[in-house]
Amino acid sequence: MPALNMKTRWVLGLLTLAALLAKPAYDYHLARQARAAAQARYAADKAEFQRLCREVAGYKFYRKAENVEGILLLKVRRDGDWQDLMAPGAAFALETTDDGYITSFLEYRYPSSGVNDESYFTSTERMDGAIPGFSYVDVIDEKTGKRIHYTPRWDEPWQHDNKSYLKGYIKFWLDENPPQDPAPRYAVTFEDHVVPTERARGLASSTVKVIDTQTNEVMAEMLRYAWGARQASSAHPYPWLTAYKCPGVGHGSSAATRQFVDRVLVPPGATAPPFPPPRHENRR
Repeated sequence: MPALNMKTRWVLGLLTLAALLAKPAYDYHLARQARAAAQARYAADKAEFQRLCREVAGYKFYRKAENVEGILLLKVRRDGDWQDLMAPGAAFALETTDDGYITSFLEYRYPSSGVNDESYFTSTERMDGAIPGFSYVDVIDEKTGKRIHYTPRWDEPWQHDNKSYLKGYIKFWLDENPPQDPAPRYAVTFEDHVVPTERARGLASSTVKVIDTQTNEVMAEMLRYAWGARQASSAHPYPWLTAYKCPGVGHGSSAATRQFVDRVLVPPGATAPPFPPPRHENRR
């Protein structure tokens, strides 16, 4: 094979150099296209979430009941995998679960925080300004279908164990009791919506209802949407925990359902808190 002359070598060298320079430029072009596409998807998803907040999500209050001693929970929120795009309870990922969910309806509540969503904190600890919660909560057991009666109890364990507890410490207990008749008239339930087309856009939704079991009347309902990252990442390892929510609560996110129910079912000695605005977007 004849040796390449100097001119041919020079041309081949230029071609090789051009190829080496073109690849990074092409990769950069592809990366810019990918970023632009991701930004367009983000903008479209954000616009859809804002539309849902304006036109679909929010509260509907039809009727209020006073002097309600206790309520019936047809469902109890359970913990979920908040990395999972299809997690059922994603719209209420910050809400307390299991016994904590039951307890939230028995806790004291405190005056509205003054933020523009009229949210507030709840606690088992009684402090100045405390407003009582419900006296009992009945729950339908998911496995047996039977009703369980839960009541709150506070005691002072330091009085009989002053080595383990500081003087003055008050401990809360959630006591499980046999059901009493009749069952509570007013019930609270929820339905988590897993819509694949919405979840693909980082959207989740859930409806909470207050029901008069004697008349089968829906007394109030709340439809919440959440919008978070499309998938888990180092920046958002649990996307549903950092999602925007509409309507959201600025304070007391662990008892968001309780705050909704307080506007509809009012325990003895309490007054209903101010109504929140019809639309409110919040990370909580």
